[in-house]
Amino acid sequence: MSASFISDSVPTGSDMPWSQDQQRLLMQGEILVQTRSHTAWGGAVTAWMYLPLVRSQVWQQITDYPRWVQFFPDVTKSEVVQRGEVKRLYQAAQKAFFFFTAQVEIYLHVAEELGQHIQFRLEKGSFHDFTASLELKDCANGTLLSYAVQATPTIPIPSIFIQQAMNFELPANMRKMRQVLCKGQ
Repeated sequence: MSASFISDSVPTGSDMPWSQDQQRLLMQGEILVQTRSHTAWGGAVTAWMYLPLVRSQVWQQITDYPRWVQFFPDVTKSEVVQRGEVKRLYQAAQKAFFFFTAQVEIYLHVAEELGQHIQFRLEKGSFHDFTASLELKDCANGTLLSYAVQATPTIPIPSIFIQQAMNFELPANMRKMRQVLCKGQ
């Protein structure tokens, strides 16, 4: 399936503000995507997917951060380096581009709102800036998951290429995440 695109007027984190057709596609397993500009060298994207799992099941799995290497194929390491009210997370990833392979690593502050929201904020790493937000909402007999990312890598790649890569790769990563989360269901 190819990704369906949402108009730029759709606010992030809203309660399914889409057309009937988009809602139907979402419930059928489509990943809905919205990209936007962020900086001259960065990009921002939000993706939504429906999971046929109750929110508590999804929450339990997505907050198992070392397991993120199964959700996102480019992530080679994901570990909690500090626990507490605000966690610290270390992640490393490797991505092949046209003529080179980029290796990145980041340390993130992770703030959780139990069962509903996770905010990731860059502490240090291979980006000028990086924030991500993961939100869960009850939807029909399952869960609507939204994942928003905005980032500017330290490697000077024009924004349009970053946005195109995000637009192409995030839906594929989200499908992989859904496959792992729903395994055995």
